[in-house]
Amino acid sequence: MRLTDVTNQSKLRLMCVHAHPDDESSKGAGMMARYVREGIEVLVVTCTGGERGDVLNPKMDRPEVQENLPRIRNEEMARAREILGVEQHWLGFTDSGLPDGWLPDSGTELPEDAFYLVPTEEAAAPLVEIMRSFKPHVVTTYDEEGGYPHPDHVKTHEVSVAAFAAAGDPDKYPDRGEPWQPLKLYYNHSFGKARIEALHYAMLEAGLESPYKDWMDAGDWTRDKSERVTSRVECAEYFDVRDEALKAHATQVDPDGFWFAVPREIQQKAWPTEDYELVESRIESRLPEDDLFAGLR
Repeated sequence: MRLTDVTNQSKLRLMCVHAHPDDESSKGAGMMARYVREGIEVLVVTCTGGERGDVLNPKMDRPEVQENLPRIRNEEMARAREILGVEQHWLGFTDSGLPDGWLPDSGTELPEDAFYLVPTEEAAAPLVEIMRSFKPHVVTTYDEEGGYPHPDHVKTHEVSVAAFAAAGDPDKYPDRGEPWQPLKLYYNHSFGKARIEALHYAMLEAGLESPYKDWMDAGDWTRDKSERVTSRVECAEYFDVRDEALKAHATQVDPDGFWFAVPREIQQKAWPTEDYELVESRIESRLPEDDLFAGLR
C-alpha cells in the first residue's frame, strides 16, 4: 500500500486485539483514549468472553455473580468501551481458563472448547474478516509469550500475527472480504523493569509503601523485555479514563487493590507513557517513536 493511499483515508484507524474483557483496560487504555480524542477510530477485538476467569475482586465474589459470570463480563465490557469511546467486537471463542501449572509445553490439559486449542489458521479467519472490514492502519497485540503465559494470551498473539500477515493477501481467506493490509504491528509491553523501578522509587520518595516491593526484592528480571520497547506514547492526561474503564470490570478489578495502589499523580509524573514494540512495518518510521502512527500522519 502506498502512503498516499493512507493519507487519502478520511480517518486513521487502530485495532487492538485482546484476549479477554478487561485486558483492553489494563493494557493500553490510556493510549486508546488519547487517540479517540484525536479523532482516530479505535476498534477493540476481544477474542473470548472471559467465561472461565476467576472473580478477582473479593467484593464481587458472590454466588449470583459466579452463576452469571459470562453475562456480567459482557455488561462490564459494554461499560468499559463506552468510557473509552472505542468500538468493540467479540471474536466469539471460549475462554481457555488457566489451570495451575499451565505452560505451552507443560502437557496440562485444557477444556475441549478452549480458544487455545483452535487451530491458528481457523481462529485467524474471523479476525482477518474484521481487519478487512474495519481497515486498520495500525494493529496492537501481545508478544510471543502473551505478555505473560496465559493460554488465551499466547493464542491471541498467534492469531493476531497470522491475521496481520494474511489480511492483505488475496490468496488467503478469499471468502472473508476484500484484502486490506495493515501497515504497522506492535506488541504491548506493560510491566517492564524500567517502569516498575520508576514507580517503586517514586512511591518511596513520596514516603509511601510500594506495591512493587516484593518484585524488587525478588530481583528476577530474566523475562524483562524493556530493551525491546521502540515506541512510547505519552497519555498521562488520560490515566483517569483508563482507571474508570478498569473499574468498569468490577469482577476483575478491586478499586481498593493493586491496580490503584500507586496514586495517579505519581504515575503521571514517574511514567507518563504506555509502551510498545514495533515488530513489523510496511512503511518507513524512525525509531524510537512517540506515536504509533508515526510515518502515517
